Amino acid sequence: MSDTDGKKPLGLGGARPGQVKQSFSHGRTKSVVVETKRKKVVVPKPGGAPAKGAGSSNPALGDPSKRPAGISDAEMERRLKALQAAKIREVEEAAQREAEEKAREEERERRRAEIEAKEREDREREEALRLKAEEDERKAREAELRAQKKEEVRKAPAKAEAPADPAAAEAAATRAATKGVAAVGPRKTDRDRDDRAADRDSRSKAKGDEGRRTGRLSLSDALQGGEGGRQRSLAAMKRKQEKARQKAMGFGQKAEKMVRDVQLPETIVVSELANRMAERVADVIKSLMKMGMMVTANQTIDADTAELVIEEFGHKAVRVSDSDVEQVIDTVQDRDEDLQSRPPIITIMGHVDHGKTSLLDAIRNANVVSGEAGGITQHIGAYQVTTESGAVLTFLDTPGHAAFTSMRARGAQVTDIVVLVVAADDAVMPQTIEAINHAKAAGVPMIVAINKCDKPSANPQKVRTDLLQHEVVVEAMSGDVQDVEVSAKTGKGLDQLLEAIALQAEILELRANPNRAAQGAVIEAKLDVGRGPVATVLVQHGTLKRGDIFVVGEQWGKVRALVNDKGERVDEAGPSVPVEVLGLNGTPEAGDVLNVVETEAQAREIADYREQAAKDKRAAAGAARTLEQLMAKAKADESVAELPVVVKADVQGSAEAITQALEKVGNEEVRVRVLHSGVGAITESDIGLAEASGAPVIGFNVRANAPARASANQKGVEIRYYSIIYDLVDDIKAAASGLLKAEVRENFIGYAQIKEVFKVSGVGKVAGCLVTEGVARRSAGVRLLRDNVVVHEGTLKTLKRFKDEVKEVQSGQECGMAFENYDDIRPNDVIEIFEREEIERTL
Repeated sequence: MSDTDGKKPLGLGGARPGQVKQSFSHGRTKSVVVETKRKKVVVPKPGGAPAKGAGSSNPALGDPSKRPAGISDAEMERRLKALQAAKIREVEEAAQREAEEKAREEERERRRAEIEAKEREDREREEALRLKAEEDERKAREAELRAQKKEEVRKAPAKAEAPADPAAAEAAATRAATKGVAAVGPRKTDRDRDDRAADRDSRSKAKGDEGRRTGRLSLSDALQGGEGGRQRSLAAMKRKQEKARQKAMGFGQKAEKMVRDVQLPETIVVSELANRMAERVADVIKSLMKMGMMVTANQTIDADTAELVIEEFGHKAVRVSDSDVEQVIDTVQDRDEDLQSRPPIITIMGHVDHGKTSLLDAIRNANVVSGEAGGITQHIGAYQVTTESGAVLTFLDTPGHAAFTSMRARGAQVTDIVVLVVAADDAVMPQTIEAINHAKAAGVPMIVAINKCDKPSANPQKVRTDLLQHEVVVEAMSGDVQDVEVSAKTGKGLDQLLEAIALQAEILELRANPNRAAQGAVIEAKLDVGRGPVATVLVQHGTLKRGDIFVVGEQWGKVRALVNDKGERVDEAGPSVPVEVLGLNGTPEAGDVLNVVETEAQAREIADYREQAAKDKRAAAGAARTLEQLMAKAKADESVAELPVVVKADVQGSAEAITQALEKVGNEEVRVRVLHSGVGAITESDIGLAEASGAPVIGFNVRANAPARASANQKGVEIRYYSIIYDLVDDIKAAASGLLKAEVRENFIGYAQIKEVFKVSGVGKVAGCLVTEGVARRSAGVRLLRDNVVVHEGTLKTLKRFKDEVKEVQSGQECGMAFENYDDIRPNDVIEIFEREEIERTL
């Protein structure tokens, strides 16, 4: 048998029963394996006798000399085993497919039986309901027939008695004739009625014979009813059965109307009013139309009208205002038994470069100042320190630069104790005075830390004396303010400083309730790449936990993660604990208050209300109230040159400080206008805003992303990066100074007296002059004085000495001068010669 046999060759798994499964051809010999239907093939073992049922033996298996070269016993045995394994696998797969098919068939049978049982049950239920409805209808029909029979029995004696009294009939006929009424009329009407009744009976008999009504239905027939009337349709029967079924199951009863308390703001949309009352919008509109108001579902109505509608529908109106949304924030007073002691919050304040951060680093055994640009703190840092005695202290490190006034004010507002750092070699400085005023305004106690006492030029006594000028009397001078001499470099006096802080905290008896909804203050906020908006929050009351829903200023969010000052993730933060909060929907303002609320809807509603209120406030502040104010503002804007800038910073506090510093730059002629300030990287939208206004983009500790850089290069927008606020403010001052008009100064360089006036053709009048003082220059400006009164100011057209045009003529020499566009010159007039010099101004 050939390999192909005129057909497509069959592979290992594609042979049909009774045909060649696979053949091995080795030169002169061939090993053939044949498959029969559902019969297991026994493959002969190499080197042995032919297996039973295998047909004839293969000489290549038993005699190695007859096997083709290159095929060993192991190779032949491996091929036979593979063939046998393939056969076994095929049989197993067939059995598995048969079992799966049987299981699917059983599942189909089971589902079919369930569906048939359900349909049978539904039919039986419908049949029972139908029989019940028919029985009710039959009983009603029988009751109606009995009532008709009773009525006929009652009327029959009256008809029988009528001919029995002819005298009464005659008397009635006489009365009818007297009144002019024909006696035949009633009898004719009775006859007509009887004829119609007979006709109806005949039609009903015909209908009974044919099974349906024949002929046209007249009005009298429809009013009379009876057997000849209209039959009930199949749809009416179904409706009746459905009503009976619902009544039997208890569905038909009308629900009792629920009275609701409807919250009613100052204005409300009609559709929203209907939703709050749980009424149909069409019903509410109908009620308003009855009042004479033609409104639609999307129109707004006032609270008084809405209250009338609410009362008409039977509900109760509860008047609320927009600000009531903030009432969900808990403002309960804590009970004394719930209060527990909490760590004190200490704010480090003082002048720039007096060693505040270095002192805090020495306390924390850390090195924060090395990571600050220029060694200057430009953010509020919040840290927790555990002293050797086990006391926990929370420190806030505020900037000392003049631009960060708002940050220092925030630090003073959330603190319990202020540590005023003053350098012993530098005494009291402007920001030191400002820190003293902040501490006094906040009403918090102060501890003076005299730093840099290790320097040879240190003079602590001078610091104590200077503080007296600002009403700060230290204990060394019989006052009540503690003072400690410290050195952040050598560690001198740090233990005494911590002892002074612990003593002051013990006197204050600081306590808070950790078992309530959290409330805290935002110390700093920034937009972090990868983490989104991040706020540094100092918890003041309660415990902030993961998963809490909160509202902070105009933003809201859900606590996704809490990170402490060491960069570790924590599950909760109690009172006086600073943490970074992740999960805000936007970047809040530094200084905003964080409150935990119950639901996300409440948080979103409060944030929306605050955002709208802030927009209204800004619009009211920026709008001119009167036409005169508007005109004055327009005139002021025309006379003042503006330098627009776009500011992007790494944190919210820095952006706020830069904005405030830039707004102070300028005078009555020039000013800096911050078009936009925000946190995060510089984006394409910032470049677009800067291009539209011709403004540079200022990046403070942030960089522009790749699309923004490409857009800036394409549009020619300048991007400047800064890491120190000094340089930023100085560069903006220099740029604003370029907008100032230069100051023009006049320098008098000489005088000349006109001796004689000559008329020259083609030139006009030429003055023959003698330079009496200084020098006369061709490029200089001139004034013509007559009797010491200026009669003309202009420039020279020509300056000649003899016949030559010269650039200048020295004192004591004669020359000829002609004015540009002016000829009214006379002898003895004096010419004043001067030069103008422009001097650049600076802010």
